[in-house]
Amino acid sequence: MIVIPAVDVLDHRVVQLVGGEIGSQKIILPDPFDTAMSWVEKGAPYLHLVDLDGAFGKGNNLDVFKKIIKECGVPVQAGGGIRSNEKVEELISAGADRVILGTRAIREPEWLASVSRKYPGRIVAGMDTRDGRLTLNGWQGPSDVTVGEMFETIKDLPLGGVLNTNVSIEGRMAGIDEAQSSKFIGECPHGVISSGGVTSENDCRILSKLGAAGAVVGLALYTGKIRPWEWDTPWYIGGR
Repeated sequence: MIVIPAVDVLDHRVVQLVGGEIGSQKIILPDPFDTAMSWVEKGAPYLHLVDLDGAFGKGNNLDVFKKIIKECGVPVQAGGGIRSNEKVEELISAGADRVILGTRAIREPEWLASVSRKYPGRIVAGMDTRDGRLTLNGWQGPSDVTVGEMFETIKDLPLGGVLNTNVSIEGRMAGIDEAQSSKFIGECPHGVISSGGVTSENDCRILSKLGAAGAVVGLALYTGKIRPWEWDTPWYIGGR
């Protein structure tokens, strides 16, 4: 399982939010490009970019994302407020390995189907959950669609994976919800990238044993609680 550093951008700065709440920033760094490159310099083989401005409807950070994608030298997945064919095309044309689609993909599954078939293996379905329910619009509101219904919708699509962010524990540095992760990973018809609450190397090992393909890590990396560049197999649990 690969460990992937998160570069979340709000107000054009790198932040780490608690529970997805604006104003809860525990980390604020001024330059997304420099931050992304710092993880690459530590050997990160993959990057996870989230445009919180886009997710919250406050503009976007696509220009800096495209610069990171072009210059960082490792594959990148990017998401946050990607709700049009044009933005998907813009990121893929810029060289993004995968594009994460959340709110519109859940509200309009036919759009997700169309985009994923146009770009097979390049689209990740973002399924953010709070207390077991799907959330929309940058984690600000619940969806009427259940997790199980969404699994049924995506089971035959040529997705590049599913990103599950457990918003309930995001940024709280209290560890993962093993029961929730086990259920989600076990029932999801695609490979799962887990996010939210990953606080220790042991959390990563648990997710690997549960079958996660990757773990997106934010605050624990920024505070040095997890130091995957020092592992025997840097940035990987259970081998490459």
